[in-house]
Amino acid sequence: MAGTSQTTPDDRGGSQSDPATEAFVAHRNLLFTVAYEMLGSAADAEDILQETWLRWAGVDLDTVRNQRAYLVRITTRQALVRLRTLSRRKESYVGPWLPEPLLTAPDVAEDVELADSVSMAMLLVLETLAPTERAVFVLREVFALEYGEIADAVGKSPDAVRQIAHRARAHVAARRPRGVVSPAESRDALEAFQRALETGDLQSLLDLLAPDVVLLGDGGGVKQAVLRPIVGADKVGRLLAAGLPRIDGTVSVEPVQMNGSPALIVRLDGEIDDVVAVRMDDGKITGLYIVRNPEKLSRVERETAVSR
Repeated sequence: MAGTSQTTPDDRGGSQSDPATEAFVAHRNLLFTVAYEMLGSAADAEDILQETWLRWAGVDLDTVRNQRAYLVRITTRQALVRLRTLSRRKESYVGPWLPEPLLTAPDVAEDVELADSVSMAMLLVLETLAPTERAVFVLREVFALEYGEIADAVGKSPDAVRQIAHRARAHVAARRPRGVVSPAESRDALEAFQRALETGDLQSLLDLLAPDVVLLGDGGGVKQAVLRPIVGADKVGRLLAAGLPRIDGTVSVEPVQMNGSPALIVRLDGEIDDVVAVRMDDGKITGLYIVRNPEKLSRVERETAVSR
């Protein structure tokens, strides 16, 4: 049911006098970020916020000791239910599935841990976790909740949560980008991609491809895109060399901050065609991500607030 109309309160309507509304508004960006990191879909995260609000509005606040933890618990439980539904939906998805890109404010990049947690590369790593593992990792490693609070949210004992957290941490550590990636490295890679689009000069881009680079394209069966991952610098290079010159139309490219990291919005004849993001390891491009599915491009022209 992704994409239902949003009926939750937000902070655009000025001050609120109702304590439940005030508490929800105060934590809204945090709750959205929790849901988005668990689901990789902003539309589904907004649905989770709506469900969280409906449940929160019926809570007796006098019984709540920690409003932040209580709200996160509601959001997590609803996101876990949705995550299992999404897993079934992805089984029939046409081609590779990529997270929904978010245009984020420049200050998100200043919070290195937050920017890393919402990056396209990290969200793809989180996709390899089981639902409960993903919830535990996000709540512990990103939002620093106590094990007891996480246990309440996922319906496990604190000891079980500790074990799940340890397992998830090791799983993510083995798959996440190696070392801290500077925004400058990502910008250099994307500038090379931009030059390739605008001038046809591929060499500077090819020079940055790691031998084991993986290109993923998400068209969702609506827009043309690669139907399986393209692996290896030679194969990716040949694909780009064959595909870029065949673009029919006027191309314009806009550097932006997407998911806390540098990215590109590519327009064809003035209309948004795709978003390009990269994963960098040791100064080389190891992941090249191209989102073309129109249903996933609705949030690339207006900023989405994320926080922790």
